[in-house]
Amino acid sequence: MDNVDNLPSASVDEVPADAKILDVREDFEWEAGHIDGAQHIPLGELSARYGEVPVDEDVYVICRSGGRSLRATAFLAGTGFDPVNVLGGMGAWADAEKPMVSESGDEPTVK
Repeated sequence: MDNVDNLPSASVDEVPADAKILDVREDFEWEAGHIDGAQHIPLGELSARYGEVPVDEDVYVICRSGGRSLRATAFLAGTGFDPVNVLGGMGAWADAEKPMVSESGDEPTVK
């Protein structure tokens, strides 16, 4: 991960309401709580599935706390995408009381 300091990043408050969001957490994390409308590709599958990510728009990449999304942002930037790492991840999203949904219909949580 060369030049990670030069990768674009944004706080959860800087993520536009209509942003394309890529969630790279594991399935169980996604199912517990995620951003409605986000795309889900676990980090471990990203190298095989990155063709599913829109290349013609900014993509805000999020995980639980920011580590996996930073790796995903570095990978995507190296393959021609315009990714933005969301600082603090879903933990910061939940702390900011931003809206989330769960797959079960239960109260969404961040795991």
